[in-house]
Amino acid sequence: MTVYVAWTSADLHQLDLPTDLAGPWREVVVAADELAFVDSEETLSAVYHALKWSLPEGVALTVAPVADLPKAKGLRRGTNSWLRARFR
Repeated sequence: MTVYVAWTSADLHQLDLPTDLAGPWREVVVAADELAFVDSEETLSAVYHALKWSLPEGVALTVAPVADLPKAKGLRRGTNSWLRARFR
């Protein structure tokens, strides 16, 4: 299992993610308007392309694996608990 962090210039809350998002992952957690964490067994390329194809054309996107539990504040309720559970 790998946790990826994804940033996009699209407002993820307006897109009703993760409800509308099917892809090569177990779960997507929207942490902030433009930030999500993805739990997947798939490669970086597979996750990146599935997200790219799910977002409106022309928006910015970057995806990277998260190597260790990140320090974070101000994210949506439950995000830090979700992350801690994956990095035990």
